[in-house]
Amino acid sequence: MNNVLTYKGFIGSVQFSADDSVFFGKVEGINDLVTFEGKTVLELQAAFQYVVDEHIKDCELENVLPEKSYKGSFNVRLTPDLHRRVAVMAKTHGTTLNAFVKKAIEQNLEYA
Repeated sequence: MNNVLTYKGFIGSVQFSADDSVFFGKVEGINDLVTFEGKTVLELQAAFQYVVDEHIKDCELENVLPEKSYKGSFNVRLTPDLHRRVAVMAKTHGTTLNAFVKKAIEQNLEYA
């Protein structure tokens, strides 16, 4: 099951509130908090597309990029044993831990 919507390169998370009988979500990967909701899937999709279009217009008016900027680094939490094993593997391949992990991510993205 895929609980996301996509539109114009933006991703929207999707959740359901049984208490309110409404689907809701937010636009992911942007600097602003942009939310949307709908009582049906079609309403939810329309609301998502509307807020994305409005967000793009707002960003153009403010002369800012609508996408969130990524700085290129993030923390990965591993078990101590896995950390040791990957560090040893990187060393035996004559590379740094960072380069080894970067290559592993790139290779996995090729198969996605």
